[in-house]
Amino acid sequence: MFKAASLGRAVVGCRDVLQGLVKCRQMGTNSKTKLRKILVVSKLTRLEFEKTRDHCLNDEKLELKIRNRGSDYDAMKYYHHLHKDVEEEVVKSFREAGVEVKVINRLTLNNDILRWADLLVPIGGDGTFLLAAGRASPFMLDRVKMTPVVGFNSDPRRSEGRLMLPKYFSTNIEEAVRRILSGDFKWMRRSRIRITLIGSDTTKRPPPIDLHEYHSSMMEHKEVDDPTVESNNRILPYLALNEVFIGEMLSARVSHLHLQLDNSDVVTKTKSSGLCVSTGTGSTSWLTSMNRLSTSNVKDLIEIIKRRTGELNGIDHEAIAEEYNQNLVFPADDLRLCYSIREQICVGVWPNPKGLESKGFVKQLKVKSRCIDASLVIDGSIAYNFNDGAKALLEVHPEDALLTIDMD
Repeated sequence: MFKAASLGRAVVGCRDVLQGLVKCRQMGTNSKTKLRKILVVSKLTRLEFEKTRDHCLNDEKLELKIRNRGSDYDAMKYYHHLHKDVEEEVVKSFREAGVEVKVINRLTLNNDILRWADLLVPIGGDGTFLLAAGRASPFMLDRVKMTPVVGFNSDPRRSEGRLMLPKYFSTNIEEAVRRILSGDFKWMRRSRIRITLIGSDTTKRPPPIDLHEYHSSMMEHKEVDDPTVESNNRILPYLALNEVFIGEMLSARVSHLHLQLDNSDVVTKTKSSGLCVSTGTGSTSWLTSMNRLSTSNVKDLIEIIKRRTGELNGIDHEAIAEEYNQNLVFPADDLRLCYSIREQICVGVWPNPKGLESKGFVKQLKVKSRCIDASLVIDGSIAYNFNDGAKALLEVHPEDALLTIDMD
């Protein structure tokens, strides 16, 4: 169980450590600022991944191996070239405008090259955007100003790419580059989740795990400690743009978590399939997926109400489901967090005490683990061990927002 007083002192201590960094951080929202150095973060295509995994094979042998296992090599090659065509057009457009451009991917990403850039330009889908944004945290780069991120969707037919520029710019790249360099856009800030591990043992710090198996080397990461706080709290270097998930790694195992909402002293013990804490940006993805109502769900509910009341004829089930699902989404710059407890057990003594809703908004959330083999996962990519006794504070700070642009 959390001790409110010690937790409060710990959090204040961690904030004091970051105060200098936060005060000197400039958001760089002057759209007329000259961009001189562009870093393109390119998606690692499936074909490139296959070549990396079997680097000893030449192209012919690799193709034979892929075909023999039943995979569609022709489609793999087609989408690889489709992505590369967009990448080449973006690089060409920036260079012709007199801007220095470097190109990296997941395997060649490092902190030095990230510090070099004035602007990060992920090319691919939302996963590539999250990669670029997550590795560009000011806690990792020690940047005086926030590095903006703006992305191009390289396959708008198969990828929704909500974090990227509108799909129109996938085929009108020169226009997008012109508008970026001339400042013809609006700045957009996307709130991110700051995670503080409470009472972490500094002598037992396993590195974070990158869940993408083709990431051959771990990113550099630094963690912020407050030497004046006995509990050795640490703020993780990664900020979550979409969501933080906490739960057992084995999906069939029940996740046992203790939760405290906002500044409440009430600790609620829960059992579920895990906890998802989302930003407004992430509310369009996993949060909506786990809470959405299908048309058949609405139809079943309406039929029950109709049997009980004898009314509600002529109801448009599809329209009701669509409106409900749209209401799950909230603004990207919202300073609140939306927590969602997946398949919360609500029988017998659980949750204890009763009354905790499975979904709701909070300013901050404190979580304690009673799990066996659990992880705290940031944006579906970076995982930290979060087993029995581990504690975390999740909150949003305005100065942590990701700076991107809006050209809708």
